Amino acid sequence: MKPIKIFVDCHKFDEDLQGITTYLKGIYVEMTFKKNIVFYFVSYYPEKLKTVFGEKENIHYLKYTSKNKYYRLIFDAPRLIKLYNIDYAHFQYVIPPFKFCKYIITIHDVLFLDFPEYFPLPYRLINKFLFRFGAKNSNFILTVSDYSKERIEKHFEVKDVVVTPNAVNSVFFDEYDKEKAVQEVYQKFGFQNYWLFTSRWEPRKNHELVLKAFVEGSFYQDYNLVFIGKKAILNKKFKELFDDLSPNIKNKIYILENIDDYNMLNLLRAARLFIYPSFAEGFGIPPIEAIASKIPTICSNTTAMSDFVFIKDGFFNPYDINDFYKILENFNYNTLEDKKAQLKKQYHWNKSASILESLITK
Repeated sequence: MKPIKIFVDCHKFDEDLQGITTYLKGIYVEMTFKKNIVFYFVSYYPEKLKTVFGEKENIHYLKYTSKNKYYRLIFDAPRLIKLYNIDYAHFQYVIPPFKFCKYIITIHDVLFLDFPEYFPLPYRLINKFLFRFGAKNSNFILTVSDYSKERIEKHFEVKDVVVTPNAVNSVFFDEYDKEKAVQEVYQKFGFQNYWLFTSRWEPRKNHELVLKAFVEGSFYQDYNLVFIGKKAILNKKFKELFDDLSPNIKNKIYILENIDDYNMLNLLRAARLFIYPSFAEGFGIPPIEAIASKIPTICSNTTAMSDFVFIKDGFFNPYDINDFYKILENFNYNTLEDKKAQLKKQYHWNKSASILESLITK
């Protein structure tokens, strides 16, 4: 039987690591064990991709000739698809305007349509058109949660969106020495005994709630507060709150970005508490990575995050700071092992890889 050729657009690996790269790595590291499928991973820096997906007989790496997204979609991707006689091409959110094989599109979320107040008007107008075009002209539409599936089908009037859930990479489930992680973080970054929130900076991520609670509740007397993430969209509320703080409180707050995987894992393992207060998510990987690492975790109960039933006793209303305080006071620290076991059973990349494999091989 002739092997199936799949082209995987990996241009996001040329940028910052984020949810999309976690998704692609998780699914395709599992899928590359399938000898009946030949994989063509494509980016501007294909050498970087080799460190992600490895080298096997059924893996090929191709190079885009330009970093420009329009050139990539209009010229580069279609050219390579035709040149290598590709059967399926997998894109994230946006597909090329020309079609020379079957297309798979993953639309992780359409939050900008449900929560327009958190997104600039040009972003909303352009992406509504592009995402709809991709949904209408792809052979398979994938997403990462039941919540996103329902919203995509409603907004774009499509059916049969397939859920390929995000999951947690195996390293987060590994056993580790907590005290060693604490000491390594202290030696490298100069802090310990801290609350942690990892996410890129956007108004919908609700950084200001954590800062406000940390200050008004006087938690700075006992803890440090650490934010890790790329600055994407300015959060004016957070900036105003932070700028008004006294120097002694500011000294208890650390804002980091561009942290490599090793140090990110250590920072998570050494945390006293992980907080995820986002108003809206298409999935929300960071809180389940924290649960896998047995870090006490409290999380917003809205949108796709409401599916994380194993965090139920740590759910809070992100619009209500008093509910946040209540969860902190009543949190049960004795259920971390049970939560980890439930998570491992429900979310794993092999499940999502099997779903995608069944679509392209049936």
